[in-house]
Amino acid sequence: MNKIKLSFAALVAVVGVSTALPVLAPQTAQAQSAASEITKGVNQVGGDTNTVTLQERIKTITNILLFVLGAIAVIVIVIGGIRYATSNGDASQTKAAKDTILYAVVGLVVAIIAYAIVQFVLTAFKVK
Repeated sequence: MNKIKLSFAALVAVVGVSTALPVLAPQTAQAQSAASEITKGVNQVGGDTNTVTLQERIKTITNILLFVLGAIAVIVIVIGGIRYATSNGDASQTKAAKDTILYAVVGLVVAIIAYAIVQFVLTAFKVK
């Protein structure tokens, strides 16, 4: 009796999958034509989707680098604070922790100055 139930369940599964396959098949031709229509419309109104200027790329890269450097500086400052709190009054460990915090802050200031310089240069030499 169990073999009959198992065979019937397998038959139902095969029939169900075979009838659902045409429904589940991707409609790539329609998706590609819709994407090309959207791209054509964007290009008609003057917005070429594939054009990114060098200045925009440089701005994006500097924004990402500044974010990453800021995050790293915060992590290093927290590590320096933990080292300072766990130094137990040892002069060498306290000095090392203070130096860690100082170097993180100096690095963050240098990164912000570099970001400002890059932004100034990009706006000064903007191609129109």
